[in-house]
Amino acid sequence: MKTKGRIALVTGANKGIGFEVARQLAREGFRVFLGARDEKAGEAAAEKLRSEAKFAVTALKIDISKPDSIQRAAEEFGKQSDRLDALINNAGILLDDDKDALTITPEIFETTLQTNALGALLVAQAFVPFLKNSDAARIVNVSSGGGQLDGGADGWAPTYCISKTALNGVTSQLAAALPKFAVNSVCPGWVRTDMGGSNATRSVAEGASGIVWLAGEALQNQTGKFWRDRKVIPW
Repeated sequence: MKTKGRIALVTGANKGIGFEVARQLAREGFRVFLGARDEKAGEAAAEKLRSEAKFAVTALKIDISKPDSIQRAAEEFGKQSDRLDALINNAGILLDDDKDALTITPEIFETTLQTNALGALLVAQAFVPFLKNSDAARIVNVSSGGGQLDGGADGWAPTYCISKTALNGVTSQLAAALPKFAVNSVCPGWVRTDMGGSNATRSVAEGASGIVWLAGEALQNQTGKFWRDRKVIPW
């Protein structure tokens, strides 16, 4: 697929994997909307990419945990473009107290699911009208191997893992509702970010690579699947 001139929105893109995804997409010729809940951080990140190589990057304030913020972001996006080719739902949280399934509080559970699963669904709903104007629309949900039911759980960050299982379910349902789109989940692996920590086995660039591939080069008929390293993996 030719990517030059195509348009992408990456949520949670002011740092970490999201920032690197925005950078790699811009290098491939995408016009990138860099989503961030902190407006100043988003503007700073967008300016860094613009100054790096005159990339076409625009900051977009969006807090995916708040439905009204999502709607405002869609309205602002609509002032600048009537088309979106790739939506990358990257924003997500892992709370410090998410350590034991037997001690999860309702607040931890609800906050995590609100952002990591429901937030991605609401963003997709809000931006589908723009995606429908693309000739090859893609939605990429950044998930985690922790969300796999195959093989069972190891007890790490249970609420986060449950939220990623739910996100994979969101992917499956969106793929069914949008048969002309390519809608997929992707596990970036254990990446050296604020969330992954310094001992993680993958660089940020390695973690972003599979996400960027699904947003641009992957075949359009590959949909409703869960990927890692450009290969389908069990749910």
